[in-house]
Amino acid sequence: MSAASDAMGQQPRAKKRRQRARADELPVRIGGMEYARTASTPSRVLGFDQSLIWVCVALLAWGLIMVYSASIALPDNPRFARYAPGHFALRHAMWIFLSLMAALVAFQIRMDWWEKSAPWLFVVSLALLIAVLIPHVGTVVNGARRWVSLGPMNFQPSELAKIAVLMYAADYMVRKMDVKERFFRAVLPMGIAVAVVGLLLLAQPDMGAFMVIAVIAMGILFLGGVNARMFFLIAAVLVVAFAAMIWASPWRRERIFAYLDPWSEEHALGKGYQLSHALIAIGRGEVFGVGLGGSIEKLHWLPEAHTDFLLAVIGEEFGLIGLVCVIFLFLWLTRRIMYIGRQSIALDRVFSGLVAQGIGLWLGFQAFINIGVNLGALPTKGLTLPFMSYGGSAIMANMVAIAIVLRIDMENRQLMRGGRA
Repeated sequence: MSAASDAMGQQPRAKKRRQRARADELPVRIGGMEYARTASTPSRVLGFDQSLIWVCVALLAWGLIMVYSASIALPDNPRFARYAPGHFALRHAMWIFLSLMAALVAFQIRMDWWEKSAPWLFVVSLALLIAVLIPHVGTVVNGARRWVSLGPMNFQPSELAKIAVLMYAADYMVRKMDVKERFFRAVLPMGIAVAVVGLLLLAQPDMGAFMVIAVIAMGILFLGGVNARMFFLIAAVLVVAFAAMIWASPWRRERIFAYLDPWSEEHALGKGYQLSHALIAIGRGEVFGVGLGGSIEKLHWLPEAHTDFLLAVIGEEFGLIGLVCVIFLFLWLTRRIMYIGRQSIALDRVFSGLVAQGIGLWLGFQAFINIGVNLGALPTKGLTLPFMSYGGSAIMANMVAIAIVLRIDMENRQLMRGGRA
């Protein structure tokens, strides 16, 4: 009897202990649903955003296939005669592997370390942007000095500068929260920093990277709570500055005129050549495309088909359906990253939230520019399609950025479970 009574007495006590344990745990809110941390909690709640990873994997895999398709005929060109048909696809795959290793390292780094190191990362990026302009250090490709040679590979410092400016701007806004209503104390120092980066990028020249960095910095200033009047003043100054740079450069003016009329006799074989053949490629694809590998424009008609104009080859081989799929994937990716940023700010992790939203702005804006250029909606600009176009430094920067977003998401979930980030 005593053993039975002891067992009956232990059951209510065990039940109370389980109830207290559940009461001590904070619920996790994901996608509008709340979960308590139990053995049956979905794995997507306990770890990080797996759907975000799968979308990135889909873009990377599709991009690798399209880089192979778009570059397979390049060895027929005397300029690339010494390369094998799969040369660019193999190098692209190698960069994806190296980028995955870099992303795994970046994922292990806590966000408070990134916050402390943001100013030093910015200084390192400035040093590299200066180094690339030094003769025999920077490598010239197609008339632009944008790369630093690392033996068999080239590294583009402007891609690191995007991450560095993003981190620095987020850290700057956190430090200047108390003076964000005062122009000269809140905005002007950040404006000077972006202007210095811009001058170094224009010296390469790389106006496309400068545009992306300016949008990142402006977006973080706006999301950080800078006065709307100041924001629109900065926007107006940037628009005037970019207009002046275009007007002062004859070859940039020619690009604008070619964009306005790419089919004219003057432009069709000049500055409008790439755009006109990109439009021909997309037109040939119609709704369902000509099939994978069936593109004709990639056969030495469309220059840089595996880099800046990869989307035109996608449009030709996969048609309107393929273009819509690419646009949808980037829309979903941008929206999801912005949501993670808002969630972080709601948890009072302002730096992490601004970093995530800055990455969303970066990837979304760059994809928007590349898609607009390929569709003829925007003037030609040398920006690659994130995750898909051939380009080692760009792929690495994109994957490190996604790793940082996943780290932010993981720390958010740890906090929502009642733990520490």
